[in-house]
Amino acid sequence: MRVHVTDLIDGDRLLNDTFNDYGLHVLSKGTVLNSQEISRLFQHRIDYVDIDERVSEVAEGRTLESTINPKWLPTVQPLYENAVKNCEGIFSTAAASGKIDDAQVTSMFGPLLDNLQLERDVVSMLLLLNTKDDYTYQHSVQVGMLSYYLASWVGYTDEEAVKVGKAGFLHDIGKCRIEDQVLNKPGRLTEEEYEEVKKHTIYGHEIILQSFDEPFVAYGALQHHERNDGTGYPHGLSGDEIHPVSKIIAVVDIYSAMISQRVYQQKRDLLYVLRELYRLSFKELDPSTTHTFIRHMMPNFIGKRVELVSGESGLIVMTHPTEFFRPLIQIDNEFIDMSIERDYEIQHVYL
Repeated sequence: MRVHVTDLIDGDRLLNDTFNDYGLHVLSKGTVLNSQEISRLFQHRIDYVDIDERVSEVAEGRTLESTINPKWLPTVQPLYENAVKNCEGIFSTAAASGKIDDAQVTSMFGPLLDNLQLERDVVSMLLLLNTKDDYTYQHSVQVGMLSYYLASWVGYTDEEAVKVGKAGFLHDIGKCRIEDQVLNKPGRLTEEEYEEVKKHTIYGHEIILQSFDEPFVAYGALQHHERNDGTGYPHGLSGDEIHPVSKIIAVVDIYSAMISQRVYQQKRDLLYVLRELYRLSFKELDPSTTHTFIRHMMPNFIGKRVELVSGESGLIVMTHPTEFFRPLIQIDNEFIDMSIERDYEIQHVYL
């Protein structure tokens, strides 16, 4: 079937080799299209391509949906679910013995990180894998995954990034000492309850130090709620007093919490979440770390449909390296550079 590039969706497969107007080969026959490949077609100004018939077509409105799962899902999903399940056991062991089995953490979290290196669309990944169940354990796994990515993006070696990922995974281990009725309380915490919850940072620091000799992993647990302006806890540290690993975990901790179905009950607009991180980067979060995270997350929106404040609908074609939230979009046959056309504003991104 022949379709316009604006109608392509993740999972479409090219029926033929694709060339631009200058005869340059762009994509090969059989390529399964995802956001990066669709963006390349836009960049080469290719209007139409031939693709294999899609698996399903939903009548009533003729909305096309691909039932093809992302190529990484069959591999990553069981590893993710296993990590979440085993995370509960690690918390239980820490609560009973005050220690963590480092070998157990490595054997459970390592395979997940190994496969993460194959997948960069972390926006879709975390949304597809995210559920309402086991919030504390899912949050721990997600923060570990994102900490690994962000550590790589800010310049850590892969070996170092794996350790940062482990620090992110264990950042909330101190919550094993907080009573469930307090952690899972649906209403507002009392002042006494909130003070007890804040102690999870100190508890986690103690548990990790008693378990293995990796001080910066323990710092991740102790300082992930410290804030650049000194308003955080438990010690009110600021600026360079906060360990760089803790600054990484602080960013992804907030991101993971805001995209979770438990915390962010309304229609989740991830662009709003990144904008909120950007706002926090001018006071509470480390600006360099936060902006690196946003800059690397934004390209995952390429190929996604957007609704503008004006009511118009378009497609994100390219992202801007510094004007994070003002990408190049296509509306029908017109390309709009939002970094120049300042009257346009994105209201929602469809993922």
